[in-house]
Amino acid sequence: METVRADVAIIGAGGAGLRAAIALAEADPKLRVALISKVYPMRSHTCAAEGGAAGVIKSDDSLEHHFNDTVGGGDWLCDQDAVEYLVQEAPKELIQLEHWGCPWSREPNGSVAVRPFGGMKKQRTWFAADKSGFHILHTLFQTSLRFPSIERYDEYYATDLIVDDGRCQGFTAIEMRSGQMKRFQAGAVIIAGGGAGRMFPFTTNGAIKTGDGMALAYRAGVPLKDMEFVQYHPTGLPNTGTLLTEACRGEGGILVNKNGRRFLQDYGMGPETPLGKPVFKTMELGPRDRVSQAFWHEQKKGNMLPTKWGDCMLLDMRHLGEKTINERLPLVRDVTTSYLGVDPVTDPVPVRPVVHYMMGGIHTDIRAATPLAGLFAAGECACVSINGANRLGSNSLTELLVFGRRAGLSAAEYVRSARPGNDAALEAKATAAQARIRSLFEKTGGKESTAGLRKEMMATMEQNAGIYRDANGLSEACTKLGELRHRYAEVELNDKTNVYNTDLLQALELGSMLDCAEAVTVSALARTESRGAHQRLDFVERNDTKFLRHSLAFHHPAQPPRVDYCDVVITTSQPGVRDYSGDHK
Repeated sequence: METVRADVAIIGAGGAGLRAAIALAEADPKLRVALISKVYPMRSHTCAAEGGAAGVIKSDDSLEHHFNDTVGGGDWLCDQDAVEYLVQEAPKELIQLEHWGCPWSREPNGSVAVRPFGGMKKQRTWFAADKSGFHILHTLFQTSLRFPSIERYDEYYATDLIVDDGRCQGFTAIEMRSGQMKRFQAGAVIIAGGGAGRMFPFTTNGAIKTGDGMALAYRAGVPLKDMEFVQYHPTGLPNTGTLLTEACRGEGGILVNKNGRRFLQDYGMGPETPLGKPVFKTMELGPRDRVSQAFWHEQKKGNMLPTKWGDCMLLDMRHLGEKTINERLPLVRDVTTSYLGVDPVTDPVPVRPVVHYMMGGIHTDIRAATPLAGLFAAGECACVSINGANRLGSNSLTELLVFGRRAGLSAAEYVRSARPGNDAALEAKATAAQARIRSLFEKTGGKESTAGLRKEMMATMEQNAGIYRDANGLSEACTKLGELRHRYAEVELNDKTNVYNTDLLQALELGSMLDCAEAVTVSALARTESRGAHQRLDFVERNDTKFLRHSLAFHHPAQPPRVDYCDVVITTSQPGVRDYSGDHK
């Protein structure tokens, strides 16, 4: 098996991975950085983010406002020291991006433009039309090309972390082009592999978001934190799940039910105001968890619009006018016209809630370090936690910048004193990982298919782990996922070749999703309260006495995960009531 040696190896080349690589190269040009991605970097899912990135820049805003919005929006499950770090570093990172060439949209006077986003009481979301993620990713990718110390390994799939002497010292990965396994030996590893939304059937997430990075750490003994908190975005296209950015509402779009009523005023999100009035009532700019939950209640009342794709609400942007839509929301118009045949300039757009983001992920501290020495994580795959029980829109792009950089700096500091590993021991671990993959090729007479198990998993998650949950449904999901995990051992590959074996990759991705899905449902069953995106029909109140704590799911190869807890870090903001009913001036 060929060995690739690096000082730091990064799994994932989206926004967080690229930012970590740049931070490493700037910190010490002599460090050898290996950047591994299962797709070409510009196909990473960061490019799908539309709305923007949050950072204080205007005179009427403050770091304290950003902190309070984030902590309250997260239903006080955020670690407040991490949020403090995020809001302090956010403006620096966004200005740095501009210096690297990110084309932020501007105000008429030339200053950076910002727009309102859900749950934020001030306008602080920097944006580049509605293609913010694409431009951020492009800027980071182009910047990374300046550094010869960063060596890319595109279209490699990481299969196992190599842990020896209590330290993560690399991983094994399959080169998709040849099918060959390679051992990446590194003093430190950073996981930046994105979320796991594809465990659900209806999601804004692209096909690559299968929780691979989360599962790598999980199987190596690192707990997954707060996995029960899965965010639904209220405005996805009903036929494809494609995201219509929150910027649609930030620019003034409204949500109405089949009767033409702006229904959010019925769910504690402020009274209706005249269109175009320059006063920020919450309404459509409520936090994503509350808006998605309002859809559920309207459906129960029979107020949603029946369509061939299911029940929908209407997102009405007609009053914005063609000029504003073309300038501020060009991608939205292109997407709705191309995929739904509806032009937002002339017609309301049917929308429905769709799985969007994982608040939970790999357990890390404020330095992006996991409990496993030598292993760091950043981006959606990680849980610092700055998002708590509900992420505010536009904080995620900021998070991957701030904590991507932090992970790079922490890894650079770690490898300066890391002792060399035992090469023979590491080679033996890599050989064992290779044997596990080879066993999939050798299996015959398998009773299960990847597609069949994946379909059952998705149906289970959709039915039992959605916007509202209860003990019966979650218990059923835990039992079913345990069954699927055992049946997964009987999966047989139809394709036994090496070159670009997508059958193998999809089987491995399914294993990752099953691990993540089980962590979600077991953690959700154990949390007998309602908080943020985790809503229990049988435990409708928030319980700060028992559950002002992070859940930690620990992997077991043959049994359901064990769930433990750790305290939330509270610095200045004591738990209170999330109030979105009044003016935000």
